[in-house]
Amino acid sequence: MILTKACIFDLDGVIVDTAHYHFLAWKRLADELGIRFTVEDNERLKGVSRMQSMEILLGLGNVALSQHDKETLANKKNTWFVDYVERMMPEEIYPGVKALLEQLRKQGIKTGLASSSKNAKTVIQRLHIESYFDVVVDGTMVVHSKPDPEIFLLAASKLGVDSKDCVVFEDAEAGVEAALAAGMKCVGVGSPVQLGKAQRVIEKTGQFKPAELEQL
Repeated sequence: MILTKACIFDLDGVIVDTAHYHFLAWKRLADELGIRFTVEDNERLKGVSRMQSMEILLGLGNVALSQHDKETLANKKNTWFVDYVERMMPEEIYPGVKALLEQLRKQGIKTGLASSSKNAKTVIQRLHIESYFDVVVDGTMVVHSKPDPEIFLLAASKLGVDSKDCVVFEDAEAGVEAALAAGMKCVGVGSPVQLGKAQRVIEKTGQFKPAELEQL
C-alpha cells in the first residue's frame, strides 16, 4: 500500500529547463553592467529568489547600487525572462514528466508545484500542464527563499497533507535542504555530488516510477 500522499515538484531543472532562459536574461543584464557572467556563475542562482540572485550578480562585479536601482534592474531582467518564456513550446517539457504526473494522479497521489519563480504559472500554462497539479505555490506567495522550508510547508498545507507524507523532487542543493527541513523526503534530480543529502538521486525526473516512492 502506498503511504506517500503527495509529490511536490520544483519547476526549473525538474520539469523543464528554464535555467537557460534565466541565464540569457541575467547575462544580458550583466553585459549591460559590464559584469562577467558565465554558465558556472548561473549555477549559483539556482533555487534562490530574484533579489538574492541580483545580489550575487552584483557581487561578481563588486558593483554597489541602491535598493531602488537593484529592484529596477531585477524587474528589467524579469521582463526579458518573461519574453523568452512566452515563446516556450509545450514540447520543451522533459521526457516522461507528463506520464509520471498522470501515473501519480491515477494512484490517488496528490501533486503540487513549488517553485521560487514568480513566473511559474506562466511556464506551466505554456507547457499545457496546469491541470496536472492540485496546487501551485510560486515566489509571489512566500517570504523566505529555499533553503527555508516555507514554500514546501505551504504546498503541503494547501494539499491538506502532512509533511512526513510528502516527497519533493528538486534539482538544487538549497531545494533539497528545504525539503528535508520541512520534514519531507526528497528525490534529487541531477548530480549525486551536489544533491547527496536527498534520499535518492536520479539523472532525469522522467526516470522515476511511482512504485519507487515507498523505497525512499
